[in-house]
Amino acid sequence: MPNAFVHMELNTTDVANAKAFYSQLFDWKLEDVPMGPDGTYTLIKAAQGPGGGMMKHPVPGAPSTWLAYVGVDDIHAATNKARSLGANVLRDVTEVPGMGWFTILLDPTGAAIALWQPQAKM
Repeated sequence: MPNAFVHMELNTTDVANAKAFYSQLFDWKLEDVPMGPDGTYTLIKAAQGPGGGMMKHPVPGAPSTWLAYVGVDDIHAATNKARSLGANVLRDVTEVPGMGWFTILLDPTGAAIALWQPQAKM
């Protein structure tokens, strides 16, 4: 399926409680990955479907929320297209070193969604 959901991310106000809850509710394996000064990112490894992650919410005072990522072939073109269709780009193209690039936007109805372009495998 073109432009499938590829990653689900929980931005949470309480990472420890979220990890305890989801690891007991589902058969997810969790792996903490240091992000340097940005803290720790917890990878969610599910047996099927897209994987995900969780981290401390980057917006102080914002409620916990899930963010879905959709795969794209060209992050810049997809971001520009979304903008031209009325999206509000909250975080423009950002590199995750060694992994790929993402953009976070609000669609014209106010719903948040992210775009993801993985780094090409060599």
